[in-house]
Parts: sequence; structure tokens; C-alpha cells
Amino acid sequence: MESNRKDTFVKNRWVILAAGIVIQIILGGIYAWSIFVPQLIDTKGLTKAQCGSVFGLSIAVFTVAAIFGGRLLSSKGPRLTALTGSLLFAGGYLLASFAGTSYLLLLLGISILSGAGIGFGYVCPLSVGMRWFPRRKGLITGVAVAGFGGGAVILSEAAEYFLYSGMDVLVFFRWIAINPGALLVLASMLLEFPPEAKIADKNDASYAGLKTRPFALCVIGIFAGTFSGLLVIGNLTPMAVAAAYDPAIAVSVFALGNAAGRIKWGFWFDKFHYWTIPVSLAGFAGFMLMFHMADAYWLFLVSVFGMGFCFGANFVIYASSISRRFGLDSFPLLYPICFLAYGLAGLIGPAVGGYLADRSGSYTLALYLSMAILAAAAVVTFAGQKRFSQS
Repeated sequence: MESNRKDTFVKNRWVILAAGIVIQIILGGIYAWSIFVPQLIDTKGLTKAQCGSVFGLSIAVFTVAAIFGGRLLSSKGPRLTALTGSLLFAGGYLLASFAGTSYLLLLLGISILSGAGIGFGYVCPLSVGMRWFPRRKGLITGVAVAGFGGGAVILSEAAEYFLYSGMDVLVFFRWIAINPGALLVLASMLLEFPPEAKIADKNDASYAGLKTRPFALCVIGIFAGTFSGLLVIGNLTPMAVAAAYDPAIAVSVFALGNAAGRIKWGFWFDKFHYWTIPVSLAGFAGFMLMFHMADAYWLFLVSVFGMGFCFGANFVIYASSISRRFGLDSFPLLYPICFLAYGLAGLIGPAVGGYLADRSGSYTLALYLSMAILAAAAVVTFAGQKRFSQS
């Protein structure tokens, strides 16, 4: 009897893990946004800045919604929380499919509704996975966020097939709402906590870490890394077109780097701890410089992969740093607040990149700005390493 219960437990947790990865892959398709930019500009009359702001605001809403999603998850469980996110996500794309040339409807559908859906859905696979695999929290988190990062690969390939075959971009938004949206609902219904799962004692958690320098360094680092990464993601397709390269391949290569980085940087953090912060930022600046100077196709691909790889670090090393420095009990309180820096970066990064390109006629200024921010953050976080070691 005991053996049967154990076998059922093992089978259930793998099914639940798979459902969580499916959810992350679908939600992570937002990173393929730049594949829609050319058609939105050419056929719907949007500017580069408007396209960037739709993407950026969705990231901002996502980060804020994740806080409320976490609270709902604690009180009602993962199934209702993920289902709420699924319906918001699908409903947002469905509304956007009727936007016509309306920039405001695109903002409401993609940025507000779907952005909120991503926030509610994002927190569920992470929390559920760590509870079902308590001895492999790091690996499970890395796999889950890698799924989110790799979602853009699948969506960009699907978008390339349908859009380049003549499908209107708004019709494709409807396709997302109906097909991935339905799969999202089904996967949400499979999520559940293990029977013995318990909520951590809230008395052991504290906001005291908010006033410390290590927390401030994490905020600075994640803002710099995600500002630059989201600026690239939101404008990668027009950047590739300007360089006469295939934009779909560029988006896919970035997404692959992003997914690989989320796993590899987690492995490196276990070995080198907080030193991964300045290294990832400096590496990002270096790959961005390579991207700007690339005069050969292979250099272009290496730099795009490298930027995606370093961007993926942001979703592993800061969560790991806060957990290690302030403890697991305070992590649910502190990390969502740190994660708001990612939302702020999403709000201004892609829009700034598009605005500078509209004004100057190229993305050179945007890249220089990003490199300067990354370099400054790398220096600051390098200088503050001793603060992390102090108890």
C-alpha cells in the first residue's frame, strides 16, 4: 500500500512539473514580441516607440501582478491562481486581435490584461515545483525559468510561418488566444501542491533586508541587466533587419541563449555566489559591444546568443542572492520588490530604444546607453561584494 502511494506521488509530481513547464513556455512567448513589430508599423501605423511601449508596459504589469499572484497562490492554491492568469492572458490577446489600428486597445489587451495574466501564471510553476522537488530547488527553478526564456523560440517560429504566409498580425493574436490559451488552461488544471505542503510561518519573515546595501545592489544589478535586455528584445527584429539579417533567427538565437543562461548561471552561482552579479553585467556589456561592431554573420549570431545568455542571468542570480543573503522565509517578501526593478526596466527600456531609433535613425545611441548602464552597474556591484559577505 505504501509502495503504491509512493509510485503515485512520483508520477504525479512529474506530470505537474511538465504542466508547469508548459505554462512557462507559453507565457514566455512575450519575449518574441519584436517579431510583430514590422507588421504593426507597416500595416497598423504604429511607431517604433509605441511598439516598444506595448512590450515594455506588459513587463511592468507582469512584475506588479506577480505580487498579487503570490498572495492568491498562498491563500487559494496554484490551480485557481494559474487559471486566473490563463484567462487574463487569453482574453488580452483576444481583445488585441480586434484592435485594428488602435494603439490604446493594444495596450489594454497585450500590456494590461495579458501582462497581468503572465504575472499570475509565472509564480505558480516556481512555487509548485520547489514544493514537489524540495531537494532540487535550484535545478527545478532553473528548468522552469528556462522554459519561460525558451518560449520565444517556439512562438517566433510559429509567427514566422503564419505571418510570412500572409496572415495578419491581429489574426495571429487571435490564434494565440485560442490555441496556446486553451493549452494554458488545461495545464493550469493540473497544478497542485503536495499533500504535506505547508505555508511558512509569517513570523519568521521580515522586510528588514529592504534597508540593506546588498538588497540595493541586487536592485541596481537587475535593473541594469533587464533594462538592456528588454531594450534589445523589444527592438531585435528591426535591429536585425537594419543589419540585413534574418530577424526570426535572431529572435530564436537570443531566446536559446536566454534559456541556456538561466540554467548555467544558476550552476555558476552555486560555485561563485555573488561574484556572478558583476561578471554577468560586464559580460552583457561586452556582448553588446560585439553586437554593435559585428561585421560578419557568425559574430552577429554569437553576440545575440551572448546577450540572451547574460540576460537570462537576471532571473537566477538575484533570486539566489536574496535567498542566500536574507533567508528563505524573507525571500517571498523581498524578491517581488526587487523584481519590480525588472518591471521598471520593461516600462522604459524598449520604449527608450524605439524612441532613440526614431529620433536618430539607428539604434546606435540606444546601444551606447545600455552599455554605459551595464558598465556602471558592474563597477558598483563589484565594489560592493564585501557587503554581501557581512552577516
